[in-house]
Amino acid sequence: MTARVLGIDPGLNITGYAVLEASARGPIVCEAGVVRGKTKDSLTARLNEIHSGIVEVIAALKPTCVAIEQLYSHYERPQTAILMGHARGVICLAAAQAGLEVVNYNATQVKKILTGNGRAPKPQMQEAVQRELKLDKLPEPADVGDALAIALCHYYLNRDWSVLAHRNRA
Repeated sequence: MTARVLGIDPGLNITGYAVLEASARGPIVCEAGVVRGKTKDSLTARLNEIHSGIVEVIAALKPTCVAIEQLYSHYERPQTAILMGHARGVICLAAAQAGLEVVNYNATQVKKILTGNGRAPKPQMQEAVQRELKLDKLPEPADVGDALAIALCHYYLNRDWSVLAHRNRA
């Protein structure tokens, strides 16, 4: 079985996703993109769109696990955290329905792993992702870059991946 991680940057309007595969040469990008909510009025409809989109990504790309950004709550904006919790919930539901393990990473941990700075700004993170994955250009939009960063963090922190990568030599 090929080891693949689905990294997800949850959002109500745009959810970034990226699937990385373990290889002997390092992580390989299988696909990266966004699930866009088309409905602006109904939270229920947007959550359904996110769930359906992630279910499709899982079915098409067959990841072996899911890495998702941990919910962060700023004391000045508790409503945002509550709404984001709904998005994370339907994403976790899609993973659970597919029988996939879900691993959570704090944004500061992801930034520290990739840049050495837990408070790295978005442009620095995008450059780190571009460099690590040997991409021709910066990942766009930023949601895709964040999803790639989350997947990379899982790849680097999971010791079993190096073993799986060597088994996947072709």
